[in-house]
Amino acid sequence: MYFENTNLEDVVVDQQVLTRLLENHGLECHGAWDYDRMTFDRRFDVREGRYYLRLFCTAISGDVGAHDATLKLLKPVIGKYYYPHGVEYTDEVFPAHLVKDCEKILADVRKDLTEFGI
Repeated sequence: MYFENTNLEDVVVDQQVLTRLLENHGLECHGAWDYDRMTFDRRFDVREGRYYLRLFCTAISGDVGAHDATLKLLKPVIGKYYYPHGVEYTDEVFPAHLVKDCEKILADVRKDLTEFGI
């Protein structure tokens, strides 16, 4: 499920600033990067299963591996994890309490970016 109207999509930000800011909200990048993209995840283990809030980014300049990229945020998404197949983003029913929590996290991220002047 893609989140609409978060005001995060197409935001451009320095990689190191974004990494620190997202870590403050529990979103981390554990090897989910290539030289021109990064993925930040926050895992939720709830009664209904395991879910991931994901924030995808693409590098518009610099090199992610060298930690000097400028990143553009893409539309945030939540997906359900299925072992051993991976994460499904569509055709799922997501728990309302989880969607609400994710919306709050994304709003807080947007607020922090605004405080940084981004």
